[in-house]
Amino acid sequence: MAQLDTLDLIVLVALLIGTATYFTKGTYWGVPKDPYAASFTNANGAKAGKTRNILEKMDETGKNAVVFYGSQTGTAEDYASRLAKEGSSRFGLKTMVADLEDYDYENLDKFPEDKVAMFVLATYGEGEPTDNAVDFFEFVTGDDISFSGGGAAEDLPLSSLKFVAFGLGNNTYEHYNALVRKVNAALVKLGAHRISAAGEGDDGAGTMEEDFLAWKEPMWTELAEKMNLEEREAVYEATFGITEREDLSPETNEVYLGEPNKNHLEGTSKGPYNSHNPYIAPIVESREVFTVKDRNCLHMEIDVSGSNLTYQTGDHIAVWPTNAGKEVDRFLDILGLLDRRHTVISVKGLDPTARVPFPSPTTYDAAVRYHMEICGPVSRQFIASLAAFAPNEDSKDEMARLGEDKDYFKEKVSNQRLNIAQVLVRVCDTKWTSVPFSIMMESIQKLQPRYYSISSSSLVQKTKISITAVVEEVHIPGPKPNIVKGVTTNYLLALKQMQHGDPNPDPHGLTYAITGPRNKYDGCHVPVHVRHSNFKLPSDPSKPIIMVGPGSGVAPFRGFIQERAAQAKAGEKVGKTILFYGCRKPSEDFLYKDEWEMYKQALGDSFELFTAFSRETSEKVYVQQRLAEQASLVNELLQQKANFYVCGDAANMAREVNIMLGQIIAEKRGLSPEKGEELVKSMRSSNQYQEDVWS
Repeated sequence: MAQLDTLDLIVLVALLIGTATYFTKGTYWGVPKDPYAASFTNANGAKAGKTRNILEKMDETGKNAVVFYGSQTGTAEDYASRLAKEGSSRFGLKTMVADLEDYDYENLDKFPEDKVAMFVLATYGEGEPTDNAVDFFEFVTGDDISFSGGGAAEDLPLSSLKFVAFGLGNNTYEHYNALVRKVNAALVKLGAHRISAAGEGDDGAGTMEEDFLAWKEPMWTELAEKMNLEEREAVYEATFGITEREDLSPETNEVYLGEPNKNHLEGTSKGPYNSHNPYIAPIVESREVFTVKDRNCLHMEIDVSGSNLTYQTGDHIAVWPTNAGKEVDRFLDILGLLDRRHTVISVKGLDPTARVPFPSPTTYDAAVRYHMEICGPVSRQFIASLAAFAPNEDSKDEMARLGEDKDYFKEKVSNQRLNIAQVLVRVCDTKWTSVPFSIMMESIQKLQPRYYSISSSSLVQKTKISITAVVEEVHIPGPKPNIVKGVTTNYLLALKQMQHGDPNPDPHGLTYAITGPRNKYDGCHVPVHVRHSNFKLPSDPSKPIIMVGPGSGVAPFRGFIQERAAQAKAGEKVGKTILFYGCRKPSEDFLYKDEWEMYKQALGDSFELFTAFSRETSEKVYVQQRLAEQASLVNELLQQKANFYVCGDAANMAREVNIMLGQIIAEKRGLSPEKGEELVKSMRSSNQYQEDVWS
C-alpha cells in the first residue's frame, strides 16, 4: 500500500471536515430557530426559566403566591389557573401557577413567611398521586425526609410555610380525595400552617364546581386577613397577548395547524412518545362489534411497530382527539371569528410564568380544533367573567344571574350539559365580538387525551394495540333538548367509517378533520401514547383469577384471557380463569361472543364465562347477581388466593360488586358482615382486589 505524503493528508483531512460539516448542518450547527420555542419556552415556568428552585423563581418574577397543581386530566391545572387569576384580580396577589414536577422541594423549609403556597391536587386511581405529583408526594410523606436547612421532621422544618389546599376526588372510589388529605396531614406534621380548611371537590356527586366555589370564598377571607390583603373590584387582565399576523399565512411552514410540537410541524416526529408527544399511529383494522343500528361499539387495532412504544397487558392507550367541525364552527361563529378562522395569530405570555397552552404562531381554527376543550362543562365562574363582554344589557344581566344563582345555573346550563358556545347562543344569538380570545384560552381547558383500557395481550400482540370503545351519545330531554356526543369516540367512529370506504364520514351529523394538520394523519392514522397501569395479571399464570367486566368493561379482560390462552397453548399451567360479563341482550351487544368460544377451546375447564343480560327478559339481571349465584366457587378461589378484578362503571356496578363480595365472604365463612367488608379492604390493600373503573 502506497504511503500518503503531507499534501495528501492535508487534502484528506479537509475533505473529512467538509463532509462532516455538511452532514451535521441542522443538527449541531445552522439549526433554524424554532418560532414555537421562543413563545412557549419563555411562558413555561421552570422548564424555561433554567431553575428548579421555586423560591428563586418567585424572587426573579416578583411573586408572593404560587399555586402548585397535581393533575392527570387537566382539571386540577384548570382550577389552579383560576385560583391564581382570582388571587391576582381580586386581591392583588402576585401569583404564578406551577406544575409540581417542574420544581424541587428540599428548600420549602426556607419558604418566606410573607408568601403563600396553594396546592390543587387530584387523586388518581386507587388513591394514588397524579403522574406529575408522584415525586412531591413521596418526598413530603417519606420517612427519611431531608430539607436544605438540615432539619428533621420532628424539628418542624416547614414552620414558615403558609399554605391552602383543595383536592379533586370522586366518592365512588374507595380512597376519596386521598392525595389532598395525605399531603395536608404531612405538611401540618412538618410544621406548615394551613390557612382555612382543606377543600374537597366531589366529581362522583357532580358537585366539583360548587364544592370549589364554596371552599374558596371563606379561604380568601382568611387568607386576606392573614396576609393583610385588600379586596378590590375584579377587572379582567389578560394573561396572554394575541397578535394577528398579516405577514403569515396558514401555508407558511412555521405556522402550526394543529401539530403538537416542532418535530411534528417539520414532519420529523420522533420519540420518546408520551403525554407531551403523541405517535401518529396507523389504524390497521376497525370494526363494529354491536349488532344494532342505534348504538355503536368499536374494535380497533393500532399499529405501534417502529415507534418504540411498548405496553403490558392491562395498560391504557391514550387517544388524542380532534373537536368536531360542527362544534368548532359554532364556537368561532358566536365569537364573530368564522370569517377569520384561518387568520394566523401569535400568542405570548404577558407574565413570565404564564404557560401558553399550545404552540404558536397558529390559527384561530387550529387552536380551537386541536387544543381547546370547547365541548367540556362550563363553570359559573367562567360565565360570570363573560358578563362584562356581553353584546347588550339584557344578555349581560342574564350572564350575571347565571354566574350568581347556582340553582338557576343548574337548571339552564349544567343539567342541560351545555358547552360554552351553546350557552352564549342561548343567552343571545348576536355575535359576542367583544369577548377577548385570550379569556377563552385562559378559561377553557386544554383538549386532553382520552384513555382506554387496552383489550389485547402484549404477549400475543407485541406491536398491535386493541381498543374497545362504546361511542357515546347522551340525549338530554327538556324544552330545548340537547344531544351530547362523545368527543373522542365519535372521532374514532369517523375514522372507522373512512377506513370502510366513506370519503366524507359524518357520524351523528359530525364531521372531523380526520386527515389531520397538513394531511399528516392521512391513510387512517390517529395520535396516541401509552400509559402504564397497575392493573395486572399475576406473574404466576397458575394463580386463579376472577374478573367482573360488564359492557366495554370487558376490554382489559379480553387481553387477560387472550394471554392465558396463549400460555396454555405454549404448555404452561394456567389457573382457573373466571369471567362475569354483562350486557343488554346477547343478540345486540354481546362483545367478542365468538372469541370466548375460541379461548374456551384453548383453556378447557380452566375458563368459565358467566353472563348477565339486563334486557333479555322482564327481569333485569346484573353481574353482581351472577356473582352471588356463584358464591361457593368465588369463595373457594379467593381462599386459593385468586386475584379479583373489576372494570367498568365506578358509581354503580363497581360499588355493588364490592358490597356483594363482602357479603359472599361473610356468608361462606360464617363471619359478620363487618368482618367481610374488612377482608375485602384487606384484599384491596394487598393488591389482590384490583379495579380499573370510571365514572
